[in-house]
Amino acid sequence: MFKYTIDDDLSLKLLEPRDAARLFELTVLDREMLGEWLPWVAFTREAGDTENFIRSQLEVYAKGLGVYCGLVYQGQIAGCISLKDLNLPNRKVSIGYWLGSEYQGKGLITKACRALINYSFQELELNRVEIRAAVDNKKSRAVPERLGFTQEGVIRASELIGDRYVDHVVYGMLAGEWTS
Repeated sequence: MFKYTIDDDLSLKLLEPRDAARLFELTVLDREMLGEWLPWVAFTREAGDTENFIRSQLEVYAKGLGVYCGLVYQGQIAGCISLKDLNLPNRKVSIGYWLGSEYQGKGLITKACRALINYSFQELELNRVEIRAAVDNKKSRAVPERLGFTQEGVIRASELIGDRYVDHVVYGMLAGEWTS
């Protein structure tokens, strides 16, 4: 099972079905905030929906196509971060993340991203890591900007959230540019 210790307070762990209740609790607590930027929130109505998602992501992990992690802060799951769309032939991956509101402002996502970027370049020997965020999602965009990613462009109407399309900013980092 995937587990990655970042520091004494923060680690990443592969999500398991037993984590569904906690993740669903975070979703319920922050439904409005998360739902503004993440389309899956509208379809997550019960803990079983979260458990089904975790099971699907375990299949993705088993196939070597990505890893969906719980972000564990001081022993409690505080949100999620993932390596998704892992493309080994082209040596690239995308990072996605979300965090419960009570855990924001502590630098947790930035630390977790840094750890997964290091893992991607050093362990997986990838060449490219990408992060996409909605143009108006300032908090999510701040993470790749803080980490020195290059803003590469905007994909118009990239994602349907509820009844509106949002544009995504694409950020990229190449292995030769990264200093951990």
